[in-house]
Amino acid sequence: MKFGKRLKQQIQETLPAWRDKFLTYKELKKLVRLISSAPPASLEYGKAEAEFLYLLNNEIDKFNTFFMEKEEDFIIKHKGLWIQELQQRIKRVIDTWGPNGSRPSEAEYKDEMAKVRKHIVNFHGEMVLLENYSNINYTGLAKILKKYDKRTGGLLRLPFIQKVLQQPFFTTDLVSKLVKECENTIDEVFPAEEEERTKERREAITIEGKGIFRNTVAALLTMQEIRRSSSTYDHFSLPPLNLPDSDLIHSFHLTSPIPIP
Repeated sequence: MKFGKRLKQQIQETLPAWRDKFLTYKELKKLVRLISSAPPASLEYGKAEAEFLYLLNNEIDKFNTFFMEKEEDFIIKHKGLWIQELQQRIKRVIDTWGPNGSRPSEAEYKDEMAKVRKHIVNFHGEMVLLENYSNINYTGLAKILKKYDKRTGGLLRLPFIQKVLQQPFFTTDLVSKLVKECENTIDEVFPAEEEERTKERREAITIEGKGIFRNTVAALLTMQEIRRSSSTYDHFSLPPLNLPDSDLIHSFHLTSPIPIP
């Protein structure tokens, strides 16, 4: 699948509020065509090139602003009282509807615990989506710059990518750490058997349709695709991402109305 189509699909798969935060790949591609078709050193050439560079730098600023805002939100939420509040909420559910609670009810207990689990899964999912946001926008920049160099004979990709590698939106180490810590919290709070957990995730995908959990799985598959080694893999590419061959991924393929590459 060509990158432009993959990016369009990924934008459809992400949260609605995020959709205008991705790379304007189509507009940049149009400008590359204008530059490559204009006579060198002409007014048309200079105008198109200036607009291309201006848009590129604006995109970097857009990525950084959005990424840092989301990252800060995650840090505040994760490092604040979120875990304690979560544990207190679970205790209230157990004390009220658990087997030894004040109003024992298996149905109410399962329903309330499912709400808590969904809350954690949504938080985890947003962080995975942010990692994917970084991956796919970096890949888009690398591809459009490669296209620019090839069609114009310029040498813009190397210096620009070196600049990109220093940008906040490219550095996902902290978000990756928070994702892992959140996964550990889920395991601690909900020590369910793996078979049971997989079944619940499969049901979540089917029931929620295009909910955040489904978007998270789509993001993981997209990250795997764009980071997979291929004939076009070079030192500008992100390292491959290997996902486990799990029932979760297979379930997503079966229930997803939008094909994933």
